[in-house]
Amino acid sequence: MNLTISDEAAAWYVNEMNLKNGDTVRFFARYGGCSTVQSGFSLGVTSDKPINPAISTEKNGIMYFIEENDVWYFDGNDLSVTLNEKFEEPEYHYEK
Repeated sequence: MNLTISDEAAAWYVNEMNLKNGDTVRFFARYGGCSTVQSGFSLGVTSDKPINPAISTEKNGIMYFIEENDVWYFDGNDLSVTLNEKFEEPEYHYEK
């Protein structure tokens, strides 16, 4: 499993979440919503600190990660986060 964040998406998170060097962003399984990988669940985003990260990547001093207990949600898919320029918000791509 891989996690990638585009430069544009990383800048969006910094601006929207008021992140600074050393902060963290967690992607997690959230009950409810809509997803292409897990019915009845959706992807959540928070600024929690890591406890047991399964995968992480750093972009401009910010650590983006997924906890071990949320790996099931991705069903073996990589997560790629880009910025949808038309809507000015992140887009999440699940790729095998």
